[in-house]
Amino acid sequence: MSSPSKRREMDLMKLMMSDYKVELINDGMQEFYVHFNGPIESPYHGGVWRIRVELPDAYPYKSPSIGFVNKIYHPNVDEMSGSVCLDVINQTWSPMFDLVNVFEVFLPQLLLYPNPSDPLNGEAAALMMSDKPAYEQRVKEYCEKYAKPEDIGAAPEEKSSDEELSEDEYESLDDEMAGQADP
Repeated sequence: MSSPSKRREMDLMKLMMSDYKVELINDGMQEFYVHFNGPIESPYHGGVWRIRVELPDAYPYKSPSIGFVNKIYHPNVDEMSGSVCLDVINQTWSPMFDLVNVFEVFLPQLLLYPNPSDPLNGEAAALMMSDKPAYEQRVKEYCEKYAKPEDIGAAPEEKSSDEELSEDEYESLDDEMAGQADP
């Protein structure tokens, strides 16, 4: 096995063992989706995006291709294609970086500190520079409309406590269980 494919496999396994949901495309290790949550203390908090990742044959020497699948309102993300304008991915990528860096550092930084002077979405950049509260409101509207867990095919986080069941539901669950006993 060549070094880049071994590294690709290692990085993907590391990402899968972290807290990210990863969906492989065509059972290969070169294309996959990652579920990404908007960072806390940003207008993107509460949003969940499906990020498409493509690893080139030369990865990690060549940067991954990263794109948002569901819509996001951001100066550095193309609204139609989901392409990301991020120097560290597009120009200054280094083999020292890995996929976990992309999802734990680079994308959160992109959402926390947009760069309106290098936009892919000119409208978002202009609104951010002229009326930041209106920009943040639009971001939140997009999160509500396009970035809920069900928008990316994810089940909303399940609660594991009994507190979420009403008393009637709890009793009917008891009745069902009691009715399933073997004769």
